[in-house]
Amino acid sequence: MSKKTEPVPCCAPDCCDMRGLLAFQILWELDREEMNGQQIAERIEIRRGTKPTAGTIYPALKVLKNDRLIKGRKDGRQIVYILTAKGKKGLAEASRYFHQAFGDIAEDVKVKVKIVVVKGDDSSC
Repeated sequence: MSKKTEPVPCCAPDCCDMRGLLAFQILWELDREEMNGQQIAERIEIRRGTKPTAGTIYPALKVLKNDRLIKGRKDGRQIVYILTAKGKKGLAEASRYFHQAFGDIAEDVKVKVKIVVVKGDDSSC
């Protein structure tokens, strides 16, 4: 009989403050498409239901840029942000950590939401 071993937990990645998840979301969005700050804020609004203010999004972009996780490219009057190789690595680490920390919670919620829908509960979030 083989002994089951638990996975070795990873540490929270340096690139992201997982408490607020804003940096993680920015990296995740930029992995899909190059965008300016306004476009990133709009994408986050779709997920969260609230749009980060300029006073929230641009300081976060500045930190990510200073940490060399993203870089900016001038496109007319706009700055388009691009994920760097270091940013891709940071995103992979952050994704692994996120899954470790929240994966079972997300699966549990997913199952409970399906049960509520099947029972016909019309309540909204």
